Amino acid sequence: MGLTSNKVLALASLLAIGLFAATVLLWPRLARRGLRPVLARVGLLLATQLALFAAVGLAANNHFLFYGSWADLFGREQEMGVVVDHSAGGAGGITVVGERAPEGVPGAARPALAGQVQKVVVTGGRSKIRSAAYVYLPPEYFQPRYAGKTFPAAVVLTGYPGTAENLLKGLRYPRTAHEQVKQGRMRPMILVMLRPTVAPPRDTECVDVPGGPRTETFFAEDLPEAVSGTYRVGTHARNWGLIGNSTGGYCALKIALHHPGRYAAAAGLSAYYKAAEDITTGDLFHGDRHRRDRADLLWSLDHLPQGRTSFLVTTSERGEGNRRATLDFIGKVKAPARVSSITLDSGGHNFTTWNREIPPALVWLSGRLSAG
Repeated sequence: MGLTSNKVLALASLLAIGLFAATVLLWPRLARRGLRPVLARVGLLLATQLALFAAVGLAANNHFLFYGSWADLFGREQEMGVVVDHSAGGAGGITVVGERAPEGVPGAARPALAGQVQKVVVTGGRSKIRSAAYVYLPPEYFQPRYAGKTFPAAVVLTGYPGTAENLLKGLRYPRTAHEQVKQGRMRPMILVMLRPTVAPPRDTECVDVPGGPRTETFFAEDLPEAVSGTYRVGTHARNWGLIGNSTGGYCALKIALHHPGRYAAAAGLSAYYKAAEDITTGDLFHGDRHRRDRADLLWSLDHLPQGRTSFLVTTSERGEGNRRATLDFIGKVKAPARVSSITLDSGGHNFTTWNREIPPALVWLSGRLSAG
């Protein structure tokens, strides 16, 4: 049974309840002096606490989807998404490895009614990175009246160390996009959903690491090129956007800021604005001051040319730690770039907050991209 299975949660909850009941029933019998009764009491209390901790942890993980599998939890991630060395000039592209219906969308058996989610492997011709992703194709993609027409596309990024499954289940991007189109608030759009951790378990902060993973090249060049070569998506900046939360939000803003000729718009939900440097990232810059400065978005806005890119940033009055930096980012964006914002009265750094921001963010993104 999988880590996020309701059966696992139910078993853990029943075990915790059973051990609690056993503690209450057996405590009078164990309330004697001596080594064995003491050890029995300690063991029973410890087992009850561990079972309760496991049940609460599983419930929290099922809600927030911090980890998608046992392998992910224990650091033995087995999904595709590793850096693979290839000969120079190797071709990039997309391989479809599975198809499924979007969760929670009516008419799921028919792609022309519900759309389709394809699991793919993206191979970067320049970066030599291979990463698993999910591609959501809206119902219109399969309808005869749209045959031959291109669609705008958005790269959707999780936080660290999230999994791409988070974008399908916890954050419900395909379902939300479907609902917004049905309500006439946005146009049909292809979503390319993946984690920014394309070299797990390392967090590369979407930079090209000297001698390491060329993550920025993958997102800025390889990914849109591979998607446009496989699906009916345009190749101009006006056809492409990015959206992400937390680390994914930082990456979305960073890639669009540094590559306005590739992406016309980016939304950073609960984003931060400077590359993290810690045990999860390792040495990202190898002492290169310019690389470190460039990974600071506020520095980039001050020192690098700003293209015709639209940005959306989100924060909250209470609960988020990025409010001051978000205001600084807004203040530094200058024409021809544009900036919009969402500020909640209260909202923490979690899925509940992002699910309040994703619908208007998708509508905003759709309004800044075009199909042709």
